[in-house]
Amino acid sequence: MNLEPTLELRASLRLQFHQGFTLADAVPLVPYFARLGISHLYASPLLSARAGSMHGYDVVDPTRVNPELGGEAALERLVTALREHDMGLILDIVSNHMAVGGGDNPWWLDLLRWGRLSPYGEFFDIQWHSSDPLMAGQLLLPFLGSDYGQALQEGSLQLHLDDDLRGFHVRHHEHRFPICPGDYAELLHPDGAAAETLKPLADAFAALRFNSDAHAQAQALQQALGEALQQPEVREAVEHKLVDYDSRQAAGFERLHQLLERQVYRLASWRTAADDINWRRFFDINELGGLRVERPAVFEATHGKIFELIRRRLVDGLRIDHVDGLADPRGYCRKLRRRVDRLRPGEHLPIYVEKILGAGETLHRDWGVDGSTGYEFMNQLSLLQLDPAGQAPLAELWSQHSQRSSQFVDEARLARQQILNGSLAGDFESVAQALLQVARLDLMSRDLTLGAIRRALQELIVHFPVYRTYIGGCGRGPQDQRFFQQALEGARASLSEADWPVLDYLDRWLGGQGWRQVPPGPARSLLRHAGVRFQQLTSPAAAKAVEDTAFYRSAVLLARNDVGFDPQAFSAPLAAFHQACSERLENFPDNLLATATHDHKRGEDSRARLAVLSERGTWYARQVAHWRALAVPLRTSADAPSAADELILYQSLLGSWPLDLQADAGPALEEYARRIWQWQLKALREAKLHSGWSAPNPPYEEAVQAFVENLLLAPRGLELRQSIAAAARSIAPAGALNSLAQTLLRLTVPGVPDLYQGNEFWDFSLVDPDNRRPVDYQARRQALEQPATAAQWLAHWHTGHIKQGLIARTLELRRQHPQLFRHGSYQPLQVLGQRAGQVLAFLREYRQQRALVLVPVRVAGLLGDSPLPHVDAALWGDTRVQLPFAAPGRNLNGLFANATVTAHRELMLAEVLRDFALNLLIDH
Repeated sequence: MNLEPTLELRASLRLQFHQGFTLADAVPLVPYFARLGISHLYASPLLSARAGSMHGYDVVDPTRVNPELGGEAALERLVTALREHDMGLILDIVSNHMAVGGGDNPWWLDLLRWGRLSPYGEFFDIQWHSSDPLMAGQLLLPFLGSDYGQALQEGSLQLHLDDDLRGFHVRHHEHRFPICPGDYAELLHPDGAAAETLKPLADAFAALRFNSDAHAQAQALQQALGEALQQPEVREAVEHKLVDYDSRQAAGFERLHQLLERQVYRLASWRTAADDINWRRFFDINELGGLRVERPAVFEATHGKIFELIRRRLVDGLRIDHVDGLADPRGYCRKLRRRVDRLRPGEHLPIYVEKILGAGETLHRDWGVDGSTGYEFMNQLSLLQLDPAGQAPLAELWSQHSQRSSQFVDEARLARQQILNGSLAGDFESVAQALLQVARLDLMSRDLTLGAIRRALQELIVHFPVYRTYIGGCGRGPQDQRFFQQALEGARASLSEADWPVLDYLDRWLGGQGWRQVPPGPARSLLRHAGVRFQQLTSPAAAKAVEDTAFYRSAVLLARNDVGFDPQAFSAPLAAFHQACSERLENFPDNLLATATHDHKRGEDSRARLAVLSERGTWYARQVAHWRALAVPLRTSADAPSAADELILYQSLLGSWPLDLQADAGPALEEYARRIWQWQLKALREAKLHSGWSAPNPPYEEAVQAFVENLLLAPRGLELRQSIAAAARSIAPAGALNSLAQTLLRLTVPGVPDLYQGNEFWDFSLVDPDNRRPVDYQARRQALEQPATAAQWLAHWHTGHIKQGLIARTLELRRQHPQLFRHGSYQPLQVLGQRAGQVLAFLREYRQQRALVLVPVRVAGLLGDSPLPHVDAALWGDTRVQLPFAAPGRNLNGLFANATVTAHRELMLAEVLRDFALNLLIDH
């Protein structure tokens, strides 16, 4: 299939593909996306994932397009439709891990069958050498629902023939644990007529020599076994033999145990993973195994199909999932860039990395990528829209009621300690052991104890200010050095002076000394190994502690609790936003600009609504006091929910309450209550305070569920939910104005705007899976086909058509002026007058083209009780924007109201924002 190159990337739209929304389902939507102004669809992973996957990150076969999504033929049809509208396709790829466990990953199953003799023996990130004698040369498989001995006793481990009859496996629920062909001989000695057929095969399997040729030799034998078992009497005899391995009988218990003991793996309870895991996972998920993509064979095997799709012009850009999980992100990205450039000579395909950037951290320019996926832009917008005056009253409110710290950093550090001692304890121990081996290499450090290394290492990670560093052969770069020093200072403050010398050694070993400064040999290998393991630990430790724990424990303001955000920072001045835009234009002009993703904690418009609380902190404190009093009769337990959980619930209700939802009973309220409980259960378990995924607390969860149901559905909760609904309605117009402001900014500042599926209408979703619900595209298509004026949009703003219209109009201007918005300079404009601090204004300029953007910020007070997301023009008074070019008397064409430049080279806000709360003006 030979398709033409795509056009320049102007705007992308993320789609989540799964069996309920396939590639074929997207084809008829392409004309709508094109009319909306999208240049590229941005697809979730499309390679073969675990059956029923709703996200595609659990890949089991990277060599083909997922048949559940329609396969390669469906992808070709989608790309054909895209090309007909001059559109392209960006593909999300998963380089860090694959789905393991189960029985559907052929690479993993082959590894379990053969161990290091498997062609895939070095594909997965496994530490085969363990200090635990029970684990020597074995792979821990923590997939059992109970302890190993109990699983044997209860018979949940059962020996079976493979479906293709070419081998054997032990089955445990959905999991399949293959038996090594070298152990088939004992299973092929049944009595009777079948013995004559099977004895030669049994002898051949017994004679297998376990060397580099064993895997290949066994293939022919397994083929012969499969053919022999096609005979019903032979198959029946073998299946009868397997009854001898029924572990519910004493003899069968011992036989099956001894058979399993000879395998390259050791079966264990899922609970052992936290402490004993000897292979790298994606975070702490046992079903996602880390890949060693830094190895050439692994890189080629996992990327072959992707490269083919790029070469065939079916894919026009890549998004790299969880780049921080890789051993060498820089090396990987540079290798990928070189390969992609060779596949499509003369073209530049964008490559984006999913990367959480900490405070003061910038993406490395030498990676050869076009930027990040835009989490940091979400954070910058949030900081822009929050009023700093609200921090003190909201922090006081939180501390007073929850009795928890209002300093997010305190919660994050406590969570990191818990994670390092809990779900990531095994990964932590692996790093500590690696550092101990490094210490033993030097006479000056060989007396360091494992205990001292553990203490210093834990405090170093607890105080780490970013997800990870990027140690190379020459050590740490300047940026990483700054962050490492911050961690060292924090660790010193919390450790006793006796442990300070250990920190000095860690400083040197973890990048202070590049491993190339060490002569080639075991010492260099151990030093490099320790550095890589350390970096692959700090990232999941941060993610699990911050995103998946502390975000659910701390709620000074939930608008600040989202992926890529630092809740410790409450707000930032307008100048900080301008600076970030200027730096992006200089360093990564094609960086994605996201305000919603498949991973966000709450919808973009929910965050925008909650931001209003920063301007109404005193009012909100009164509401909370009133609500807590009304809630007392709704409790079935005095301790559930806790005060902190109760306050987090109230903010979540305020942010997500649908615009037209009535507080009285009905199907809509019942559906909303179902969604809230789904979120609430996840929130309780992620917080890990009163319940958890590994150890649920049914009494607490049941009491909270009863509280939620009483609040949202029971007659006695009517007064409280009416009050919450009224509060949500009172801040909704200001929240909607914030939403429109962040929408226009995303579409006009330097970078490539990225939309998330369905978010062209209002998005008040909760965390996944709520933010991945089906999208009503029919309603969106119909709305786009019905032109409306600004006045009509404002009058019916609840429908969300106003947001969609703003997107379509602005993206049309981007289509008409592509160079202006891609390459145009960015210049902050000075605002004067009585409301000067409540307007963000900037100029984009390219040759003779100019775009002026005017956006109000923190103006909830100006709206007052207005039911519309619009500031009365008279309230702007003498507020005006100074222009850096001479054009007195010139008329500028506005997206909404036009404007005339005054004799003083100024624009009056009362004129330019007369019909709509914000504006984009073009001068050319």
